[in-house]
Amino acid sequence: MKSLFRICLFSLISIGFLSCEKKDTDFKNFLGDKEITYPGKVVKPHSKSGNLRAALVWNPSPDPSISKYVIYWNNKADSLIVNSTNHSTADSITAVIPGLSEYIYSFTIFSYDNKGNRSVPLDINNVKVYGPIYQSGLLNRVYNAANPFTVTQNGNVKLNFLQSDTASLNVSTIIKYTNRNGVVVEKNLDPDSISYTITDYKSGEPVSFRSGYIPVKGAIDTFYVDNFSTFPEITGIAVCAKSLFKENKLSGDANTYEPGTSVSKLWDGSVGPQGYPNIFHADGGSGMPQTITFDMGRVYKKLTSVEETGRNCCNNPDDFEIWGTADITNAATNLSPTNSGWTAEMQSKGWTLLKHVTRNDDGQAALKVNFDADVPPIRYIRVRIKHVTTGDGNYSNMSEITFWNDVLN
Repeated sequence: MKSLFRICLFSLISIGFLSCEKKDTDFKNFLGDKEITYPGKVVKPHSKSGNLRAALVWNPSPDPSISKYVIYWNNKADSLIVNSTNHSTADSITAVIPGLSEYIYSFTIFSYDNKGNRSVPLDINNVKVYGPIYQSGLLNRVYNAANPFTVTQNGNVKLNFLQSDTASLNVSTIIKYTNRNGVVVEKNLDPDSISYTITDYKSGEPVSFRSGYIPVKGAIDTFYVDNFSTFPEITGIAVCAKSLFKENKLSGDANTYEPGTSVSKLWDGSVGPQGYPNIFHADGGSGMPQTITFDMGRVYKKLTSVEETGRNCCNNPDDFEIWGTADITNAATNLSPTNSGWTAEMQSKGWTLLKHVTRNDDGQAALKVNFDADVPPIRYIRVRIKHVTTGDGNYSNMSEITFWNDVLN
């Protein structure tokens, strides 16, 4: 029995040695007597989202044997080859993957040397690709509905927006308009700006805008809203600059009651009916009708309206005419405003009747009336007061007079 046991134990040990010897040689047969070589993999890989595409960015492998990189996705059904020409880890390589769907992708990158050896795989996961679904949810920036635009005296148009929504990554807003040469122009509003000033806007033309966004920081594409939005109709109505007004008394004009009640009181900035002496007050020596004349300081191509405010008690005009001319040279009349031929002489001197105003109240409150559309360019104004609310035949009073013009014409 002991002899038999020794024989069996020897046989098992011999089989074990033979088995170990076979495994040591098997891996050589499997590799064809070659060692496994793994080229260096890429460094610091990351991704950038795009519009139905994505960009993969990495630092090159420092391994000088690397000849190319191969990118796989869709379970290796799709691939892209990027040739290696740089091995400096301080630089970067960008590979743009086109033709993708709006989806979340995973990519695998292999480095290959010139002998066909490849590195261990390096995965870039959760790469989000954007497209029409994302774009369909975008909205243009919102203009300030309470004050969508302002127009300056020199004809500039300031478009007013609300602050850009911080929840979205607005990168630009295209503003499209027609300039005074009839050319359609596109300008850019920065995301941090809440206004844009157009200096060459052509009156009557629409102004539209369209905003662009990126879905995430670092995205390689900007998505624009499908359609342009339109600003409210832009009109250039602005108050004529009273700071330029000055008295320009002509022959036949009424004198004032005292120096402190001069014609210049009509543009002193007071609001609402004023009391004596903060008013224009005629001296009572010229009878009715009576006239006053002043210079608005510049030619206005298109006056649109006038507003007159009376005194807080009495002698307010309820029947008066507004006349205008662009050139005062030889425009003085010889006839008195009370003469029946005065109107014809005014017309012969180049004056235009802008408006005949009548009032049915006490004449105190501000009354605004519009001029006709065909008003010529005007600089000088002559007011002919024909009747006052009290029926007085000598005195007339007013607190304020204001003119508007279309600065875009």
